[in-house]
Amino acid sequence: MNGAVPRRPRMGTLRAMLVLGMLEAFGPLSMDLYLPQLPQLAASLGTTEALGQATMSACMIGLGLGQLVAGPLTDRFGRRRPLMIGVAAFAALSVLCALSPNIDLLLLARFLQGLAGSAGIVICLAVARDQFEGAELSRMLSLLFLVSGTAPIIAPVVGGQLARVMDWRGIFWVLGGVGVALLLVVVLALPETLDPQDRHAGGVRELVGHGGGVVRDRLFLAVLCAGAAGGVAFFTYLSMSPFVLQEEFGLTPQGFSLAFAAGALANIAGSQTSRLVVRRWGPLNVYLGGITATLLATAAFLAIALAGTGPAGVIAALAGFMLCAGVGGPNGQALALTHHRARAGTASALLGVATFLFGPVLAPVAAGIGGTNAITMALTMTTAAGIAATAA
Repeated sequence: MNGAVPRRPRMGTLRAMLVLGMLEAFGPLSMDLYLPQLPQLAASLGTTEALGQATMSACMIGLGLGQLVAGPLTDRFGRRRPLMIGVAAFAALSVLCALSPNIDLLLLARFLQGLAGSAGIVICLAVARDQFEGAELSRMLSLLFLVSGTAPIIAPVVGGQLARVMDWRGIFWVLGGVGVALLLVVVLALPETLDPQDRHAGGVRELVGHGGGVVRDRLFLAVLCAGAAGGVAFFTYLSMSPFVLQEEFGLTPQGFSLAFAAGALANIAGSQTSRLVVRRWGPLNVYLGGITATLLATAAFLAIALAGTGPAGVIAALAGFMLCAGVGGPNGQALALTHHRARAGTASALLGVATFLFGPVLAPVAAGIGGTNAITMALTMTTAAGIAATAA
């Protein structure tokens, strides 16, 4: 006997895929379920389209900033306990959103809802890093896209159908129920994956040391910068597409939900393409190929928007953007976490902040300057994708 503390056994691939995939659905569910009702929400509360979009920005800012807290906490206390607290708070704050009488309280509730939901996103990635590494981590993250990617497909379609029988407040009651269901999943199906010997002591010095060890990694910083710019492109797509496709091109809420589902399906196809080729080509080559193709897809969208064609070309270009982003995304995360097993929570948090923080801030600025239209949307996405490709 050498006195070593045995490590926890690895979760099975199928179990990890299902449990972590449901947790990773926090972000898409928080955003996409009520996307078809964004115009109706703004009208119901007597506010502007910009403030209606800001309810998404508030949630995404919360999702980003909350990871700065949740990530280091999981490196200190383990993955399971902070996750249960976050999921329970998400369910309660969804109810507060449903009861909000005005846009001011709704914006605050959405921000807090994002803070709570951030635990699911950051801890999901940290648990994956606890259990897998190298090309296998990239493949697992691609499988998570397969599971969590069904949320962006189902959520707008379900949201469009729910719009027939309930208003936007009803959508938040549904999100509260989803939070309760996910809490049960965590309690019953997710074991603790961070061994006690890998946890830091919790002091300020240890916390700063964890963060410093992450940001000194040049590979991590490259992916971080590219992820920040990619987050701007993605959030521009997420926040402007309901208005562009419904108000500029005349799609119904149900038609928009189908168009949005097509993009989510393309994203899944991209992630599964990555899973199939990553063992042969390696995470780095697949990542660089995916991020370069993403730039080409946004450039095609800009050309179509400038040409003034109908909605079919716009929808096809947006699906191409989501396809290419699906190829690059899992490999970027895997590369960034390569050197950070014991610091996976902190590293995941910094990645999440880069992805979730800049987009919600910059996309509304672009809409305020150029208006919510296809050309502004395409120009913003192409610029952001160009910065991401340059950083990569």
